[in-house]
Amino acid sequence: MASLFFLLILTFSSIFSNTFAADSNDHLKTYIVYMGELPKSDFSVASLHTNMLQKVIGSRESKSLLWSYEKSFNGFVAKLTEDEKNKLELFPSETQHLHTTRSWDFIGFPQDVKRAPLESDVIVGVLDTGAWPESDSFNDDGFGPPPDKWKGSCDSTNFTCNNKLIGAKYFNIDGFAGDEELSARDIDGHGTHTASTVAGRAVNNASLLGLANGVARGGVPSARIAIYKICHLRGCSDADILAGFDNAISDGVDIISLSVGGRIITYFRDSIAIGAFHAMKNGILTSNSAGNSGPRLGSVSNTAPWSLSVAASSIDRKFFAQIVLGNNITYEGAAINTFDGVIYPIVDGASVPNTKNGSASSDSRYCLPDTLDPTLVKNKIVVCKDLIDPAESALLSGASGVVIESDLGDEDYEATSYPLPATYLSIKEGNDVLTYINSTKTPSAIILKSNEVVDEAAPTVVFFSSRGPNLITPDILKPDLTAPGAEILAAWSQGTTVTGEQGDTRVVPYNIISGTSMSCPHVSAAAAYVKSFHPTWSPAAIKSALMTTTTQLSPSKNTDAEFAYGSGQINPIKAVDPGLVYDAGEQDFVSFLCGQGYSNIALSIITGDSGVCSPATNATVWDLNYPSFALSANKPGSSVSRTFHRTVTNVGSADSSYQVNVVAPLGMVVKVDPTTLAFKQVGEKQSFVVTVDATVGSNVISGSLVWSDGVHKVTSPIVAFFFPTF
Repeated sequence: MASLFFLLILTFSSIFSNTFAADSNDHLKTYIVYMGELPKSDFSVASLHTNMLQKVIGSRESKSLLWSYEKSFNGFVAKLTEDEKNKLELFPSETQHLHTTRSWDFIGFPQDVKRAPLESDVIVGVLDTGAWPESDSFNDDGFGPPPDKWKGSCDSTNFTCNNKLIGAKYFNIDGFAGDEELSARDIDGHGTHTASTVAGRAVNNASLLGLANGVARGGVPSARIAIYKICHLRGCSDADILAGFDNAISDGVDIISLSVGGRIITYFRDSIAIGAFHAMKNGILTSNSAGNSGPRLGSVSNTAPWSLSVAASSIDRKFFAQIVLGNNITYEGAAINTFDGVIYPIVDGASVPNTKNGSASSDSRYCLPDTLDPTLVKNKIVVCKDLIDPAESALLSGASGVVIESDLGDEDYEATSYPLPATYLSIKEGNDVLTYINSTKTPSAIILKSNEVVDEAAPTVVFFSSRGPNLITPDILKPDLTAPGAEILAAWSQGTTVTGEQGDTRVVPYNIISGTSMSCPHVSAAAAYVKSFHPTWSPAAIKSALMTTTTQLSPSKNTDAEFAYGSGQINPIKAVDPGLVYDAGEQDFVSFLCGQGYSNIALSIITGDSGVCSPATNATVWDLNYPSFALSANKPGSSVSRTFHRTVTNVGSADSSYQVNVVAPLGMVVKVDPTTLAFKQVGEKQSFVVTVDATVGSNVISGSLVWSDGVHKVTSPIVAFFFPTF
C-alpha cells in the first residue's frame, strides 16, 4: 500500500508548481505532500509519511516532518531542500490572504425571524485569524452543552471556550506565525468580526465609538461556533489552511466559513479548493469570499463549483465625514471618522517635503513614509494624494488630520477608518481645498465626526468586489451570489486597535469594516439557517436553495451584471422553502472534473478510486447540475450554441406542477424541454434540457429561467459572453 501512495504522489505532484520563501540559512522550503483520500486499511498514516521521508532524506526525517494530515484526508508537510523536493516532486506551501447590524435587516432578515429548534445543533467552523473569546457576541448564557455529534476540542492556550464558542484550534505548521503567540486568540480582529457575523449573539447598544449604534447580531445567533486559526498577521499558509479543513471536517462542523483567497489557480493546486472538496464529500458546505480585486473582470477567486463564492454589495447606510474650511465652505467624503473635530491649520503635502532626508514634493504629495517634514506638519491637517496608506504616514510624521484626494468618487468608495481624523475627497473637491490653501495666508479646517446617511442606491456591488468571468472554468458562473459586505458592524478583537496601524490607540469591542470577507459570513449564516430546517440536505442542495431564491439586482446599477452579483442577493427566508433544488454529489463533480481533462491518476488521490474517469463518466461542464447557466464564445460577434442537462428535486409540496418562464434578451434564444414538470411526492426528481443560442458581442447577454408553481419561483441566470472579455 505504501508504494502505491508513493507512486501516486509522484505522478499527482506534477499539478503543483508554486513557490514559498526559502530559509536562507539551510536552503529549506516548506512543502505540502497532498495524498488525497485516507487509506482504507488500519495502518498508521503518520508512519507512512515517516517512511516516505526516510527513503528520501534518511535520518533528518525527524526534523523535516512538520505535520501529518490524518483526520479527513491524507498528506503531510515537510521542510526539504530543492534536491529532496525534486525526488518527491511536491508542491510548496504558499501564502493566501484575508479578504478584508444593519445588514441583516436590510436583506429582509429581521431579529424575530422564524427559527428552527435545531439551530442550536448547527456548528459553523470559522477558518480565520481566531476569535476574541471574551466578546459579548460569544456569551453562552442559556446555552446547553454542544450537540453529541461534536468531536472537537478547545485545544489552545490563553483561550477559554464555552457552550457557544465550543472549539478552538490554531495551526502554525511551518512557523509562519513568527513571534506571534501560539493561540487561537485573535490579535487581528478579522476572525472575530467574521465569526460574530455568522453566529454572534444579539448585543444591544453596540457601536464603533458611537457610530452605527444598535443591535449587533449574527445570522444564526443560536448556532455554535468552532474556531480554526489558520491565518496570522503575515497571511495564511496553505499548510495551515489544509490543517484547518482536516480538523473541521473531523470535528463535525456543518458549515465552513472561509474569508480567505489567493491566486487564481487550477482546482487541485488550490488548498482551499482541495479542502472544500473533502468537506463536500463529508456533507459540509464551504462558503468562500470572492476576493477584493474588483472591479477588474476575471478577478474572482475561489471558483470551485463545489463551494459558494460570495461577492460583496452595499446596504442602505453610508458614512461620511465633513471637512469645514476656514472660509466656511464644507465638503464631505466617505470615511469612518470617530474623532471629535478640532480646528487645525491645513497644508498641502506637496509643500512640506522632508528635505533633510532628500524627499521631494513628488513624494510628499502622496505622504509616503518619512517624506513629510515633521516640523511643518505637526498639529496640522495634511492633504495627500491617495497611494499607499497616507493616513498612517501623516500620523507618524506628527500630523493631526488628513484629507485623502482620489479619483474614486463617493459612489465608488466604501468608507474606511483611519488612525487620525480623515476624510476622502474626489479630485475636484481636493483641488478646491488646495485652491483655498494657496489663496489664504492662514488656511485652517476642521474634520468632523462621521455622520450616517441613507444610501438610496443600495444594493449595488461595491467596487472592490472581484468580478467574473471564472478564469478556471468560464462556463461555470462565478461569483455565485452576493451579500452585504460594505461598512459592516461586528465584534472586534481587543488585542488590536480600530485600524491595527502604528499610532492608533483606539481599542474597541465592535468595529466597522468592508470586504468580501464580510459578505462571506452572511452567506455562511444563511446556509446554516437553511441547514437548521433541513439537516439532511446536501451541500449542493443548500447552495441551490440560496442561489435560486435571491433578490434580483439591477443591471443598470451594476454594469458588470452577473459577473458582479451572480444569481443576486441572498434571501435566507425564501431559501428555507425553495420549491426545487439542483442537487449534486461527489460523483457529479468527479464526472465534471473528468470532462475538464483531469487524469485518472490525479483524481484517484481525491476519490480513492483508481478508475474514476471513463467515456461513460466524462461529463461536459454544461451537464454539471448547477443552479446557473453560462456559455462563452471564443471571439466577439460569434454565435454560440450550448445544450444543458439539468435535474431538479422537489422539496416543496408533494403534488405540484411547475411551469417554465424564460426571459431572453435580444441576441439570445432559449428553448426548454419539457416546459412543465409535474411532481407527485417530495424528493421526486425531474429532468429537463435547456438549449441556448446566442450571438455574443463585447458585453454580457443576460437572461433567466424560472420554474414556478404559483408559490415558488426557482430562478436561474443565463449568461452568454465573449471569453476573455477583458
